[in-house]
Amino acid sequence: MADQQAKLSEKEIKAYRVQGFTCTNCAAIFENNVKELPGVQDAKVNFGASKVYVKGITTIEELEKAGAFENLKIRDEKEQRVEREPFWKQKENIKVYISAILLVISWFLGEQYGEEHLLPTIGYAASILIGGYSLFIKGLKNLSRLQFDMNTLMTIAIIGAAIIGEWGEGATVVILFAISEALERYSMDKARQSIESLMDIAPKEALIRRGNEEMMVHVDDIQVGDIMIVKPGQKLAMDGLVVKGTSTLNQAAITGESVPVTKTIDDEVFAGTLNEEGLLEVKVTKRVEDTTLSKIIHLVEEAQAERAPSQAFVDKFAKYYTPAIVILALLIAVVPPLLFGGDWSEWIYQGLAVLVVGCPCALVVSTPVSIVTAIGNAAKNGVLIKGGIHLEEAGALKVIAFDKTGTLTKGVPAVTDIVTYVGNENELMTITAAIEKGSQHPLASAIMRKAEENGLNFNAVTVEEFQSITGKGVKAKVKNEMYYVGSPNLFEELHGSIESGRKQKITEMQTQGKTVMVLGTEREILSLIAVADEMRETSKTVISKLNNMGIETVMLTGDNQRTATAIGKQVGVSDIKADLLPEDKLNSIKELRGKHQSVAMVGDGVNDAPALAASTVGVAMGGAGTDTALETADIALMSDDLSKLPYTIKLSRKALAIIKQNITFSLAIKLVALLLVMPGWLTLWIAIFADMGATLLVTLNSLRLLKVKE
Repeated sequence: MADQQAKLSEKEIKAYRVQGFTCTNCAAIFENNVKELPGVQDAKVNFGASKVYVKGITTIEELEKAGAFENLKIRDEKEQRVEREPFWKQKENIKVYISAILLVISWFLGEQYGEEHLLPTIGYAASILIGGYSLFIKGLKNLSRLQFDMNTLMTIAIIGAAIIGEWGEGATVVILFAISEALERYSMDKARQSIESLMDIAPKEALIRRGNEEMMVHVDDIQVGDIMIVKPGQKLAMDGLVVKGTSTLNQAAITGESVPVTKTIDDEVFAGTLNEEGLLEVKVTKRVEDTTLSKIIHLVEEAQAERAPSQAFVDKFAKYYTPAIVILALLIAVVPPLLFGGDWSEWIYQGLAVLVVGCPCALVVSTPVSIVTAIGNAAKNGVLIKGGIHLEEAGALKVIAFDKTGTLTKGVPAVTDIVTYVGNENELMTITAAIEKGSQHPLASAIMRKAEENGLNFNAVTVEEFQSITGKGVKAKVKNEMYYVGSPNLFEELHGSIESGRKQKITEMQTQGKTVMVLGTEREILSLIAVADEMRETSKTVISKLNNMGIETVMLTGDNQRTATAIGKQVGVSDIKADLLPEDKLNSIKELRGKHQSVAMVGDGVNDAPALAASTVGVAMGGAGTDTALETADIALMSDDLSKLPYTIKLSRKALAIIKQNITFSLAIKLVALLLVMPGWLTLWIAIFADMGATLLVTLNSLRLLKVKE
């Protein structure tokens, strides 16, 4: 889904945070109320992130009036989170205590004077009114509009219980319902905290040097180009580039990597990361709303507005289910007395109990709580899942395709072997590096890096008559001797053939997936240098974990078949596709989708964009450094590390399983309670316990997703 504001034009949109949402239904009512406010042209509520987007002009007071039915509290999006009162002290819960005390007193009075006495009846009535007045206001309003939601069903049931003289049961139902609502509020807050805590990661002010003056400045007032001073033990407030100092930074909050990373001049650093040991001066490169952390928070919040397929199913189901329950309850109350001479008060009571048990609360909450919790957990672990739909799809994956260069490998060629036939190895390496300095070939940089590592001063060597031999190598004169550096093919042409022992060594290294470069003169071969793109340390473990999870792994690469096979075998992928151009990668993904339906593509998000878009789930690596990765992928691994992939699959599968458990359990418990109507065993007590129990268990089951670790 595009931005949450897709339906609202970008202009005049303001976002507010909402505190107090308990169910999707309340969110929908609040959205309609806000739309009706004077000056508001449109509004959109994001229930998962607890936000409302308003197009038009309004005030926080007006918005709170629109949410008065649920006692909602509104604050500006940028405003700091207010510390909530402890759960037991909250105003909404105090009425439950008073109501419960009245219920207990009335019960004792009933035991003393008999249930029919006026005193216990007054006590029960007071308990019903105190504990349920806000419920009745909502229920009666909805009834007047013929909207049958949970509040409507409960209102009918409690008033009905009072009419047929079941005051005690009516009061008990009110209290149990109020307790269930309070616990539901508590668990929804718990699920949302995983996202709210992301907002507290970065400090709200930073020490800034402007001219010769150092001052503490609020992040909203920090400008691009300001110099931020970060002392050891402090967190960075803004994204930027290091201009002075060297230190190790713990980037776990952004990338999920627990191992600190060394940062020095010209390195990119992110808001929310912790400076461990050195003093850093950082030039701010982005405004506070554009930092990587802000992007993560924004994307995570938007992700929750994305309807997952199972949520869409539940919402559709609830639409038809609630009216069906009302009709069923009516038939149960009316048919037996009318047609079979049943006792009116007994069957009306059964009908009321069916209304209560039929509340679709647990069913409606079953999916969003799971998705909010899973996406929040993933974000804390450095994985950005951009919607419930992607979470569900990742759980159903059969095949994962990997781009080779930069994903399974580091993407940086390195010298792996040096074989010297004539002369001194260091001397020959110095000559090779000096010649390659003039080359544009990517392998040249690997040779120069190796020479630097070995402390060889190749810059002092004078190179003359440098000339590139297209597609084959280069030649140049050093100390009046003409040297050639290039592919084995170049020397086959130069010498007519290569001596069999050397030829065998070249083939052996090529079979290992290495690119062989030869240094020689017009007469002989002096040395062989093998260069290979190094495998990431984690690749083998990750592929092995995925294979053990029953996922087929495919490597896609532009490399030749021989090199690809060598690397594929080393890393352990199930299938290898080599010699691919970018459009071939795209076709390979389409082919895999045709075969397996559900296919993920893992790449670095830049040159793999078409393939990422064509897959069921596009996974980009290194999202912390590239905006492209954040924008093109459905899931972004914030660190440049594949090890988060098996965790993501595990989390997605667990989320899918929990959503299925929740839906099945919600429906099963309703069915069992409804079957109790046959022998007339269904009481209002059992009904409310079935509804409340189901809602609580579904929510608590969803919160298990917070515990999924790598």
